Amino acid sequence: LTNTHYLPAVSLTKTPKKGLEAKQALIAELRKCADTYKHIFVFSVANMRNSKLKDVRNAWKHSRIFFGKNKVMMVALGKEPSSEYKENLHQVSKHLRGEVGLLFTNRTKEEVDDWFSKFKEVDFARAGNKATYTVRLDTGPLEQFPHSMEPQLRQLGLPTTLKKGVVTLLSDYEVCKEGDILTPEQARVLKLFGYEMAEFKVTIKFVWNSETGEFQKLVGDEEEEEDEEEEDNDICED
Repeated sequence: LTNTHYLPAVSLTKTPKKGLEAKQALIAELRKCADTYKHIFVFSVANMRNSKLKDVRNAWKHSRIFFGKNKVMMVALGKEPSSEYKENLHQVSKHLRGEVGLLFTNRTKEEVDDWFSKFKEVDFARAGNKATYTVRLDTGPLEQFPHSMEPQLRQLGLPTTLKKGVVTLLSDYEVCKEGDILTPEQARVLKLFGYEMAEFKVTIKFVWNSETGEFQKLVGDEEEEEDEEEEDNDICED
């Protein structure tokens, strides 16, 4: 007699969908949302942080937010008038490039605008971000750091030494100038010294109305160009 091993049954609902199936499911979900909600807002994100976007999702649980997967979203909504899922949705697809997402909601344009204009959170800048102000460090002891940190600070370019076991800056040191595109070393130093320069911000750019099919631009050209410039400079991994 041979021993037979029975494997536990796997629930297909818990099996992660991959490839084509996942894309088809996302397309169906997006179209369902287009049928369900009154408005679709196109938004851009400056200084993307997954943790901050999660805060936005939690605050907007009554609505649906999709971020990333731009190409699949374009297929779901339609890229051309001939293939669009609903009237004028190809206009939404046109703007799905870079760090953008879709907000499906029944909230009014005024409510959306009001909430997102107030939602801004600062965080540490990353390499590739622009320095928003100049940071200079004064000569003297850096008592916030243990002595074991001294070699790391020196490696990052700071003129440090140990004096009686205390990490000490031997001369004034300019970490960055306003407008600098930060290097990985500069970003690390700013974080070690507690300087937060990156502002996570969501800009509502366009709105589509399901009842009328109207597509409307909500930001000026200057603001849009500024957003695109920020997208180019951002490093968007968490």
